[in-house]
Amino acid sequence: MKVMMINGSPHSKGNTALALDEMRKIFEAEGVEVSTVHVGNKLVRGCIACRKCFETGKCVFDDIVNESAPLFEAADGFVVATPVYYASANGTVISFLDRLFFSTPFDKTMKVGAGIAIARRAGTTATYDELNKYFGINGMPIAPSQYWSIAFGLEAGDVTQDAEGMQTMRTLARNMIFMMRSIALGKEKFGLPEREEWIPTHFIR
Repeated sequence: MKVMMINGSPHSKGNTALALDEMRKIFEAEGVEVSTVHVGNKLVRGCIACRKCFETGKCVFDDIVNESAPLFEAADGFVVATPVYYASANGTVISFLDRLFFSTPFDKTMKVGAGIAIARRAGTTATYDELNKYFGINGMPIAPSQYWSIAFGLEAGDVTQDAEGMQTMRTLARNMIFMMRSIALGKEKFGLPEREEWIPTHFIR
C-alpha cells in the first residue's frame, strides 16, 4: 500500500505538518509506504484551461504538479492537509490540486482520498468540504474518521495539544488503511465497477 500526502502549509514544521505526521506514524506502523510533497511553500500558478494536457498527458507548466503526478498515479491513498485562510484552503494548494487532478489522464477510481483542515478557530468545515470535492468528482472514496478531519492550533506545535484532533488523525489513518486494503481485495476478486461512456451534457442544452 502507498499513500501520498500533501502539505499545503507554507511552514514545513507547522501544525499542518504535525497533523500529517500523526497519520504517518500509523501508516508506517502498518507497513504503508508514505510519500510527502510540501506544496504550500512553492510558487504554483493556477490552471488557465488551455487543455494542452489533453494532448500531452501533463500540465503545460512544468513544475511540482508534473513532478508529483507519478506519485499520485502509484498511490492507493491521497491525503491533502491545509491551513485555513478566510474559510478556505491555502490558495497555493488549490492551484496545485486544480492542475494535478485536471492534467493527469490516469484513472483515479477507488483511490482513497482524505482532506484535512487546520485552523485557529473557524472555517474548517467549509475547507473540509472544498477539499473533498476533488475526490468526489474523480470516483475516489472519501475516508471518514471519528469526526470531520480537522484539528486546531495557531502557533507551531499548538495542534499537538488538541487531543481530539490528533485522535481524529490517527483514526483517519486507520480507516484509510482498512479502505485501501478492502478495495485492493475487492479489485482482485471483482474488478472495478463497470463504467459507462461519459455523457457530457451542459445546462444550456
